[in-house]
Amino acid sequence: MAANKSFTIVEYFGGDDGYRCGYCKNEKGNFSHGMWSHTMTVQDYQDLIDRGWRRSGKYVYKPIMNKTCCPQYTIRCHALKFQPSKSHKKSLKKMNKFISNGELPTGQDDAEPMDSVCEEARPQEPSKVCHAEVKCAAITDIQKEVAECPTVTEVQKEAADAAPTGPETTKKDLMSAPDGRTTATSTKAGAVMGADPSRPPCRKAKELRKERRLQKEQMRQKADGVSSIVSSTPPTPTHASQPKTLEDFIDESLPDKSSHCLEFRRFLCDSPLEAEYSPDGPEVGYGSFHQQYWLDGRLVAVGVIDILPTCVSSVYLYYHPDSASLSLGSYSALREIAFTRQLQKQSPKLCFYYLGFYIHSCPKMRYKGQYRPSDLLCPETYAWVAIERCILQLENSRYARFNQDPDAGDARALKDVGRAMVLYRRAVMPYAAYSRKRKGSSDETEVQQFAGLLGQDCAERILLYRA
Repeated sequence: MAANKSFTIVEYFGGDDGYRCGYCKNEKGNFSHGMWSHTMTVQDYQDLIDRGWRRSGKYVYKPIMNKTCCPQYTIRCHALKFQPSKSHKKSLKKMNKFISNGELPTGQDDAEPMDSVCEEARPQEPSKVCHAEVKCAAITDIQKEVAECPTVTEVQKEAADAAPTGPETTKKDLMSAPDGRTTATSTKAGAVMGADPSRPPCRKAKELRKERRLQKEQMRQKADGVSSIVSSTPPTPTHASQPKTLEDFIDESLPDKSSHCLEFRRFLCDSPLEAEYSPDGPEVGYGSFHQQYWLDGRLVAVGVIDILPTCVSSVYLYYHPDSASLSLGSYSALREIAFTRQLQKQSPKLCFYYLGFYIHSCPKMRYKGQYRPSDLLCPETYAWVAIERCILQLENSRYARFNQDPDAGDARALKDVGRAMVLYRRAVMPYAAYSRKRKGSSDETEVQQFAGLLGQDCAERILLYRA
């Protein structure tokens, strides 16, 4: 990758307290280490997920594998070698049949969950984060000033346009939609796209809420025997006569409270990843993206993905409930694998598809092991091991060391905490220099734990914020 002058800045929050597990519902059985990332480079995040970390918005967490009730193992699929299973072919056939003939399957899809990160299982985020202080700090390196990041440009690109899928072609390419009725496009997370004349005009949320209030008032007055209110402007088409868009559904689903809108943005829109571009990287660049799925001019689903130096990492998928029977969970994963293959042609190192965490103790989350060939990350040596070997161990124990070499260890283990980097009073310095300047009680135990979880290489790059 091109030379990167950006810093990753985080605040560490430990992981001593247990919280509710979204998988087994244990009230205090879920344990993880966590840190709030104010900004993060894609290379640092790539190295972190290769050590068992994962992000939820800007909160980055690492399950305490030998302590948590439902161990979560990082899983990756070899996108170039991927072979769709019978279930995957069935999902593709279902979608193609719907697109070609308009036949919508009945009933809720029961093949797998729709998301890559179970919403209930998201870790608890810290209540106190020094947003303003870190954001306003003009960071000064001891050796040189830090150059500003390049401006993030808006990106819109066709996500996956592989050849049509059939029994004889699925081994080469995954799928493309006939007649162009459904498309998948990628947009930079948080970027504002310009108006597209080919799509229905967007309506402001304020206008939609006003219309709904008017409709409720009219219904109430009809029930009371009162005539309808006469409006000075002609009414806009109501949702009763027009299909709801995904934006309409989200707007209706979220209560009229700013806290819910903030949570939606923090979880599904905010990302700490800095947009980066490299001559040998993909054309869209690296960073966080929203991959939109459009059907007949309607937005039916949005996949949140991270494009990193060696992988596409699936973060989350949300969808319109009217399309629940189309197996959009499987379909979007297959499209993302096809997208990874497409990016690999531009960037040879980018050849893996990360599905988040594999949780063998939760039957609903075992579906991720169907995307093969795939590997699980050893929680002790951080080596990748074929999932077939891992499952044999997980059948006997929730927690397992997958690396069978008893002498193998963490190749990037922390050796010198003094070389870990911190951000203190707007200056970047090694922890050894900071500890000499620090007043008050020692924080070496906390920094030692933090740096140990990152490993020596990351600890020497990632800046730990110190107040």
